[in-house]
Amino acid sequence: MSEETELNELSFSIGGYISKPRHQVYEAVADPEQLSKYFTTGGAQGRMETGGTVTWDFHDFPGAFPVQVVRAIQDEELAFTWGGDSSVNSSGQNTVTFTFKDVDNGTRTRVEISESAWLPTSAGAKAAFGNCEGWAGMLAAMKCWVEYGINLRDGFYK
Repeated sequence: MSEETELNELSFSIGGYISKPRHQVYEAVADPEQLSKYFTTGGAQGRMETGGTVTWDFHDFPGAFPVQVVRAIQDEELAFTWGGDSSVNSSGQNTVTFTFKDVDNGTRTRVEISESAWLPTSAGAKAAFGNCEGWAGMLAAMKCWVEYGINLRDGFYK
């Protein structure tokens, strides 16, 4: 029998494979023009670079969201903070990290997305599950866009 530890915050990780080289997949997130093609239905402003702030706008959640880039390591990782409902942080910010790993001799990329910092409450669980759903949808939309040029979000939310 394992010892259960106290739950201090909620977090999740999801992942998937995209059949394109890591640089191309990384750029699909870091480059606002590309991100606007399949994810930020209201547009993205600013390239994701360490220490910078970019904005993401969505038709399903109107109003531009500020995204503070904590770390941008070309073709490897993007980490950022943004506002989170029911966050454990006094700043109200959650942390999101994308990692990009070569697979099959660089012909495919494993993308992992993790987000953390919700309170272990009903409201925190609802917010975490909602964001998990959003990132899973983003990853599927990114795969369709990067591999086939198809925008899955077009008309999906509005």
